[in-house]
Amino acid sequence: MSRLSPFVVVFAAFMLAIGSTASASPVAKPVQSSGFKGFLDRLWPLAHARGVTHETFVAAFSGLIPDQDVVELTKKQSEFVKPIWEYLASATSNNRLERGAKLAGVNDPTLGMIEGRYGVDRSVILGVWGMETNFGGFTGGKDIVRSLATLASAGYRGTYFRDELIGALLILQQGHVTRADFKGSWAGAMGQTQFMPSSFQKFAVDFDGDGKKDIWTNVPDALASTANYLKLNGWQAGLPWGFEVTIPHGFDYHLHRLTFDDWARQGVRRADGEGMPRGGEANLFFPAGADGPAFLVTDNFDVIKRYNNSDAYALGVAMLGDRIYGAGPIRAVWPVDDPILGLQQRVQLQEQLSALGYDVGEPNGRIGSLTRAAIRDFQDKNGLRPDGYAGRRVLEALRVR
Repeated sequence: MSRLSPFVVVFAAFMLAIGSTASASPVAKPVQSSGFKGFLDRLWPLAHARGVTHETFVAAFSGLIPDQDVVELTKKQSEFVKPIWEYLASATSNNRLERGAKLAGVNDPTLGMIEGRYGVDRSVILGVWGMETNFGGFTGGKDIVRSLATLASAGYRGTYFRDELIGALLILQQGHVTRADFKGSWAGAMGQTQFMPSSFQKFAVDFDGDGKKDIWTNVPDALASTANYLKLNGWQAGLPWGFEVTIPHGFDYHLHRLTFDDWARQGVRRADGEGMPRGGEANLFFPAGADGPAFLVTDNFDVIKRYNNSDAYALGVAMLGDRIYGAGPIRAVWPVDDPILGLQQRVQLQEQLSALGYDVGEPNGRIGSLTRAAIRDFQDKNGLRPDGYAGRRVLEALRVR
């Protein structure tokens, strides 16, 4: 099954996270050689103030010219979004499960040490590794410095890529990677963990103690860096990310967040037949509405979303990791008759909710907690099951209003 490059998926989520809108997604303009030289002249004092030496600066940009292919890629921001059932089928394909299971065995001692040190479930670490680069199978072949310099010199996304470029220069200066091996995605995500330079500086670790934080070729460093990222973003050791559940007949769909004990008292059961965790709270999550699979997800599910702010991505990570370690597929049937809304339709849905007085934030097509809460309230007041799903039925009801 064909799928979007992980870099496109990650960068699309990044653009939404920093406030892009459907109506005015910016694109980079072609960079001329004269303008590029002027950009480097302006960059040097800023980089030097951050600690970049003249030797590092000259070596990084020697003979470098803008990459016009990167400029073109900023124009190819697809509006198409896969239905979640297709996305998850791709995330947990047989080839990926087989490769993941093999690498889980090969790296079992390392994963055990990482899990012990950081308290992050090894299944989730493997899930991130698999989702980001197919377990290191494709990490991107773009020159990181050239890509970031192209985007920064074009003024794309304000000063974001300029600051990431300076961070990349410091990574080179610190000797974590050679200039020739400094490769990644067109948008600057690097290595087997797909860190931006700023994330590398905050979260990358030298797990094997060789003096380098090598997320490009060193698997222990890459996996430990992922675990450190999740831990420092709030991962709670011993708390599951969540699991699929079954909902009883006559269920009160107004319920949203309860303790596991209270969910059990409401008749909610784990789909795999196991018992509920002894402690903790979870949210009831319908990724495709109440007619499809239901999940209880904890705060650790939200931590996974710090890696990529997408419910589908987080569920892909979680399901991939669980299935590598023997869990079965999702049991409930997906409601393929109520397909996901396109970007413009999601923006329209948010605009119409906003017109009714709901706070959904910026109408950018990203369905987050504010939009879901607004949808649940609208559904409740208009005779629909309040599952918070941004589907066709809700949009049609809003249009009627």
